[in-house]
This record gives sequence, structure tokens and C-alpha cells, in this order.
Amino acid sequence: MNRQRVAWLFLAPALIVLGLFFLLPVIVALALSLTDYDIYALANIHNLRFVALSNYWLLLQRPLFWSALGHTVYFVAIGVPLSMGTSLGAAMLLNSPLAKMKPFFRTALFAPVVTTVVAMAVIWRYLFNTKYGMANYVLGHFGVHPVDWLGDPHWAMPTIILFAVWKNFGYNMIIFLAGLQAIPIDLYEAARIDGASAWQQFRHITLPMLGPTLLMVSILTVSGYFQLFAEPYVMTEGGPLQSTTSVLYLMYEEGFKWWNLGSASAVAFLLFVIMFAVTALMLRLSKRGEGADA
Repeated sequence: MNRQRVAWLFLAPALIVLGLFFLLPVIVALALSLTDYDIYALANIHNLRFVALSNYWLLLQRPLFWSALGHTVYFVAIGVPLSMGTSLGAAMLLNSPLAKMKPFFRTALFAPVVTTVVAMAVIWRYLFNTKYGMANYVLGHFGVHPVDWLGDPHWAMPTIILFAVWKNFGYNMIIFLAGLQAIPIDLYEAARIDGASAWQQFRHITLPMLGPTLLMVSILTVSGYFQLFAEPYVMTEGGPLQSTTSVLYLMYEEGFKWWNLGSASAVAFLLFVIMFAVTALMLRLSKRGEGADA
């Protein structure tokens, strides 16, 4: 038995699992998106009809889809920079030689990541309750009138963004911390001898050395934030006035509320195409930046 066969033999279990639980569902979902699979087809498969790209065309004509896409893009555009900035700042603080009790703070800041998002969303829903929430209670001591955090269309999405950043920044913090610890200390010592300030060290040493890590974290964060669902589902149910309805939440409503599974599958693939295009653009821009630096 040659090495190639041995390699395929070791890869076979993983490929089988990926094929059954990832590739096969994707193929089935793609096939469903080309049909009018709904509650009538669930009752009798003979009611299923092939509609080609009609589901996609109808979705692109729905104002609700564009509204949900706008909310998702807004969530990504605001949440990703906040999450990455907070993560990098926390990682730099923990990487500082002046920091004390590093294991405790690493664990405490990472704890929200491993906590169930639904449970934490319920707690935050009470914290931001208009009448008896802790947020308005604290603001009241400063003379600020109560804010309807989750009932006002202008405040609902910022509140969800704040929750998502708090919930997820610890994961990126650990990755950034590992990247910071891999940077040779000699570079900072040489920079200090040359008279470089803390900002110059951050700009010319930390950021360039963290380049690959920043790219990986940004791609993971963007991909995760495009899949916004649990937060609005628990905290606002897509409201108020559909101001927190995301693309994934729209897919959920189409598939499991109205039982339009063909349309829901089309929403899923449109979201996949958008995420793929954004990721490809980020990779292309990063390569162009590396080429310009070279």
C-alpha cells in the first residue's frame, strides 16, 4: 500500500462525516431553493414543483429582504470594528508586563464566549428593560430619562450590537493575545532605543507583525456577524417594526413560520453568496496591500 492510499484511508472518516453532515445538506438545500417546497409539499411530495430561479427573483423584489440585508450589513459594519478593536485592546492590556492576575482576567473575559447565547440574551433583555432594567437605573442617577432600548427602532440594533460585541470579543482576544506573544521582544527594545514612541511601536511593529492574525480574525468575525440570528430572536423577535430583522432571521421565518422552505433555502444561498463575495474581497485587498508594502 503506497503513501497516497494510506493518506486517503486516514482522511476517509473525516471526508465521510463532512459529506454526510455538510456537503449533502448543502446540495439538498440548493435543490430545494429551485422548487416551491412548502407545507403542501410536506403533506404530499407530489405537490412539489420545479420553479428554477423564481425564488431568487421574488426575493430580490421583496423590500423586506433588502431591509433585512441592510440591517445585517449595518450590524456587520459597526459590530466588526468594535469587536476587533475591543479584542485587540484587551489583548494588549493582558500582554503588558504591568498587568497582574492575567490568568483570572483571561478566564473572566473569555467566559461569555462559552456561555449559551440564548441565556445571556435573556439576561441582557432584562438589564435593558425600560421600566426596571439596570441600564436605565444607572442612567437615572445622572438625570437621563429612561430609554426604550429594545422597543425603539433607533436603539434596538445598537443594543444588540453592544451585546454581540460583549459576548464574542473574548474569542478574538485570545487569538490576538497569542499573536502578540509571538512577536519578538527584541523588536520593541530596539525601537525604544531608537526613541520610538508607544504609538510608533504599535503602528510599525505590532500591526505589521499581527497582519496575518488580523486578516484571519476579521474574516472569522465578518462571517460570524453576517449570521446574526440568536440575538434578535431572543431579545426583540425581529422588532420593533422589523428594525432588527436580519437575513438569517428572515430565513427562519420563511422556513419555520410560514413553511416556505424553498424560499428559505434561497435566502440561505443568497446570504452565502454575499458572505463569499465579502470574504473574497477582503482576501484580495489584503494581497494588494501586501504587494504595495513589498
